[in-house]
Amino acid sequence: MARIATFFSHFGAVRFRRLCRERGVEVELMPVPRSLSSSCGTCARFEGDPLAPGEAWPEEVELVAEETGSAALPYEVTWRAEGA
Repeated sequence: MARIATFFSHFGAVRFRRLCRERGVEVELMPVPRSLSSSCGTCARFEGDPLAPGEAWPEEVELVAEETGSAALPYEVTWRAEGA
């Protein structure tokens, strides 16, 4: 399933897209779905894992959610930044 990352700033989303592309992970920047909240309104939709084993999510990532395929609950948050 695809995952969505939201960000504290648009600049953070652009940096994350660059990181994903450098690591061979396809990524698309798009507006944040209504069922998720975001500070900047931009999210990244991607499949695969842009992180190396043991690597933490970049500090600009607000939350990461997986698409569930369910109309009732389309996303499940799997990681959230401290204080977000």
